[in-house]
Order: sequence, then structure tokens, then C-alpha cells
Amino acid sequence: MKLEFPQRKLLAAAATLLALAGGAHAGDAFLAGVKRHTVLTNTVPDNGDQNPYAIVVSPITSGKIKAGDVLVDNFNNAANLQGMGSTIVNYHPDSKNLTLFAEIPRTLAQCPGGVGLSTAMTVLKSGWVIVGSTPSNDGTTDTKGAGCLMVLDTEGKLVDVWSGPDINDPWGNMAVIDNGDKATLFVSNAGFGVGSAKGTPPVINQATVLRLDLEIPAGKPPKIAGRTVVASGFGEQADKGVFLVGPTGLVYGKDDKLYVSDALGNRISEIWDATTRTTSAGVGRTLTHDGLLLRPLALTTTPQGHLLATNGSNGKVVEIDPANGEQLGARWIDANKAQTPPGNGDLFGIAVTPEGDGFYYVTDDNNNLVLAK
Repeated sequence: MKLEFPQRKLLAAAATLLALAGGAHAGDAFLAGVKRHTVLTNTVPDNGDQNPYAIVVSPITSGKIKAGDVLVDNFNNAANLQGMGSTIVNYHPDSKNLTLFAEIPRTLAQCPGGVGLSTAMTVLKSGWVIVGSTPSNDGTTDTKGAGCLMVLDTEGKLVDVWSGPDINDPWGNMAVIDNGDKATLFVSNAGFGVGSAKGTPPVINQATVLRLDLEIPAGKPPKIAGRTVVASGFGEQADKGVFLVGPTGLVYGKDDKLYVSDALGNRISEIWDATTRTTSAGVGRTLTHDGLLLRPLALTTTPQGHLLATNGSNGKVVEIDPANGEQLGARWIDANKAQTPPGNGDLFGIAVTPEGDGFYYVTDDNNNLVLAK
């Protein structure tokens, strides 16, 4: 199926100059070079799924995907119920078209609770697509299941499902070390012990980061060779508006450090010896907190090695130097005044372009994929 959208109309609306700088400290800051935001496409497929979450830029060309394609998954269904989205769409920068990459059945016997696609998604160099599920049957955590991780081939066909007692609502964007025949995934799990969002839901300090060591035989799907909880004790909480809040952003950096956005702690944590440790580091060490951060969600890395964090409670992206934790500045990339503060609840996934000259992000309020550069 091929979906085409009125690009001219979108582009006309795209000259969104949202250069409302935050605490500036330009220097060589990546955000200082961002001049323009261009709406690329609306991400809603034919089945009406909404609420784009994960963004992944494909490293390979195979099957339905080309190197540089931008895969986006959806967390909500057509009725805008959270935890019920089941589609992954593919934006092709060369043709500027959007196509459907995969539509996964809502019910899978191997996936407790069903399918509601989360920010946990990656495309491996070997072509396998891995995506997480944080499912619900009514759009709330009242009916939340533990979910799973699913493996798809480059035609969008489901080939394997991973679950287990250490997987409970894989939630945040994956950090990946990909060596072709082997790969390491880091996935946050934010569903342990989370109950209803009614009343005043408690903060439960049971969220984890799970390391999955994969072996990838030639031409065959990846298999899990090792699974280790490398961090634990992060806060997680059911939420009426956004389903749940928990650790969302993951980036693997220098010196074997894993960076984790701790949304409820309003901080970025670092986990040392991330690929070799055999026990949990707890919640790790605080790299930076508060300041320009306002519920940090997805994380990515700039070409100079800085971290970019999308804020969940306003429409800003924050740049951080991981060497010292300095917050270098912020850019208001979604200034929708329908929310207070502007852009509150609108941002989620983010991914740097292959050229390193900008970044893709999604705006949940209008289901758009946007390029900033």
C-alpha cells in the first residue's frame, strides 16, 4: 500500500520557525546551527493509527526499506486510544512518500496483553527490525499487559516474539551496538507494578534497563544469547494523559557509558560498564538534572557527541555535553500554544539525520514527522 499526502500543503505550513532559544550557551552547540523546521509528512496510515512515537533511520537497503528511510511507529489506534497502535510507517526522503511498512496483529499469543507499539524500535544492519509493545485493551493502564519485543524482516513480516519476566512494557528508545553478526540492545521497561491511573497513582521505583546480547546467524533472525538487567529502581507511574511515565531515552556513549533519561527524576543518569556489567547499577549516577530539563523523554546523539533530549512537559529539545553534564541550551521545537506550557505533551521520538546536519522529530499533537536543520 502506498500513501501519498499533499506535500505542497504540508511544506507551506512547514516554514515553522520555532527559534525560541532557551538558556543559550551556543559555542559549538548543535542546536545553534538549526535554522528551519520542515514538516515532511503526516504519519497517519490508512487504518487511522495515531500518536507517532519511535523514529528510526534505516542503516541498510533491503526489502521494503532503503538506507536513510525513516521508520515511525504509532502508539494509539484510530480511536486515539493509547497502547493500541499496531502500525509502522516508512517515510522515504528520496521520493518524499509515506508507505506502510508493517501492520502487526493486535493479538499475539506470545505477547502478553497484545500489541501497542512503543518508542522501543531499531533496524539492525542485518535488516531485522525489532519493536517493542506496551499494550492496553482500553487505552489505559487498567488493562495494560506486560508486552514484548517483536522481530520483523525487511518486508514487515513478523518472525519472532520475545517476552519473559524481565520484559514488562518495553518503553524507551533503544540504544544499540550493532556489529553485524552480533548486537547489543538496551531497552527500558516501565511497567513493573504499574496499576490504574485513577485517583493519584503512586510512583513505583521498579523500572529497569535490560541489556540483550544478540547473535545473528547469516540469513536468520537474531537470537538472544544473554539478558542482564544493568539498571533498576527508576520511577514509573500510571498517567491519565500520557498512559505512563518512566525512563524513556537511552544512548550508548563513550567509555562504555549508557545514558538514561529518568523522566520522573527530571534528570539524565549514566550507567558505567554498560556492556560488561553482570549486575544492576541501580539508578546510576546523575549526569545532569533540572535546569532546562522538564520531564526528559527520548534521547539521541549529535555528531560531536552531545545528547539531545526531548522534553515531555514542554515543546523543547535540550542539548547536553555528556563530558561534564553542562546543559548547553534548548530550542523550542513545538510551540503549540494549545498546551500549557506550549508543546506540553507533544514531543516524543527524535533521531539525527544520517548526514548529521539536523534531526527528525515527531509532534504528537498533529501526527507529523518534522525535519529540523
